[in-house]
Amino acid sequence: MKAAFYTLGCKVNQTESECMAELLSKAGFEIVSPNEEADFYIINSCTVTATADQKTRQNIRKFKRKHPDSAVILTGCMPQAFPEEAKALTEADIVLGNKNDCDILSLINQYNITKSRIIDINNHQTGDKFSECSINGFGGRIRAFVKIEDGCDRFCSYCIIPKSRGRVRSKSPEVLRREIKELAENSVKEIVLVGINLSAYGKGEDFNLIDAVKICNEADGIKRIRLGSLEPDHITDEILTELSKIEKFCPQFHISLQSGCNKTLKNMNRKYTAEEYKTLCDKIREAFDNPSITTDVMVGFNEETEEDFIESLNFVKSIGFEKVHTFPYSERKGTRASQIGDSVSKAEKERRASIMIEETEKIRLEYMESLIGQSVCVLFENEIENGIYQGYTENYIPVRLKSDKNIIGEEITCTVEAVKDDICFAN
Repeated sequence: MKAAFYTLGCKVNQTESECMAELLSKAGFEIVSPNEEADFYIINSCTVTATADQKTRQNIRKFKRKHPDSAVILTGCMPQAFPEEAKALTEADIVLGNKNDCDILSLINQYNITKSRIIDINNHQTGDKFSECSINGFGGRIRAFVKIEDGCDRFCSYCIIPKSRGRVRSKSPEVLRREIKELAENSVKEIVLVGINLSAYGKGEDFNLIDAVKICNEADGIKRIRLGSLEPDHITDEILTELSKIEKFCPQFHISLQSGCNKTLKNMNRKYTAEEYKTLCDKIREAFDNPSITTDVMVGFNEETEEDFIESLNFVKSIGFEKVHTFPYSERKGTRASQIGDSVSKAEKERRASIMIEETEKIRLEYMESLIGQSVCVLFENEIENGIYQGYTENYIPVRLKSDKNIIGEEITCTVEAVKDDICFAN
C-alpha cells in the first residue's frame, strides 16, 4: 500500500510526519509524494492561524476530490485544538489528534477492516509523558529535525498552542542519545533540535537544553547542531556561555520577538520587555563570532495603534536582524485575546505587514551583500540542478556552488561572489 504526507506548519510537525512515515514504512507501506497516487493521504495540520485552518480544509477537500477512492487522514494541531470542527470535515476518513498520531498504523488497519469513518482524538492532560516516538532517518536528507520537547506553559494571550499541544514535557536524554546515533549512522550530518517551547526542554527534570546539545556534539558523524525557535526570557547567561564552548554548535538564534513595543508585549502576555530583548541580542553578539539572529514579528495585534506599530518597526530595525518573519495577527477562538475582540482591520494589518516586510528585507539584503568577497564554510545538502549544489553556512545563509562532483554532505569553504533572490552564489 502507498501513503503520502502533506505537512502544514512548523518543524515539529515536519518531525512528527517523518515519525509517522517511518512507522508506516516499517509496516510495509511505500511512502510517496502527495502528487502521486496513494491509498492514504495524511494531512498533518497546523492551527496557529485562521489561514492555517483554511489551508487544512482546502487540502482535505482537494485530496478527496482528486482521489475519491483513497482514504484521507487528518491529524495534527487542528483536530487537537478544535475537535468538533475537525469532525465536521466529513471528507476526512480518519481524524486523530497529535497526542496519539503514533497510533496511525493501528487506525489504518482498523479502517481497512471496517471501511468506516474513525474519530480518535484524545485530550491532553496535565502530567502527560513525552511521546518517545523517534526517527532513525529523515528521508535521506543531510539535515534532520529532532523533536525533544512538546507543549507550552506560557499562555500568550493570542496563542492556541497550549490547547493544541498541552503542557511542557521532554524527551529523555537516553532516548535522544540513541536517536542521534541512528541518525548519524544513516548519513545525517546536521541536527536541528526543535520543540513547541524548545527553551523549556527539561523543565521539572534533572537535564536541560545544554545537555541535549552536548549529546548531539558527542555523536560521531554529526557535523553541525542548530536550535529551533527560542523564547528570549529563557536564554540565560549560563546557557550562552555553555553553548559558546560546544564545538559543533552553529551560532544561529531564532528568538521570537512578536513586537518591539512594550505596551503590545504586555497585552500579548509576553514575559520580557523590548529592552531586555535587546540586551540579549547584544550578549549573543558578544559571545559568538558572527552569529545570526532571526525572529518572528506580529503586526496588528489587538489595540496596536499606529504609534505602537512605528515603535515596533523602529525597534526591529535597530536590532538589525538577519531575517524577519512577519505576519498579521489572526484571532483564535478560545484564547484570551479573542475575548477582547480584534480592533485592527484586515486592510490595516496587511498595510503594516507590507511596511515591516519591506524594511526588514532591506536589512536582509544589505547583510547578504556584505558577504560578497568573503570566505564561508558551507555544508551542502542537495543538488538544485545538474552540477549546482545548495547548502548553508553556519549562520544559515543559503549558498549555491557549481561542482563537477557530488558534494552533498561535504563542508566546503568557498567565496561568495554574488547575491540573487535571497541566495548567495559562490566559487
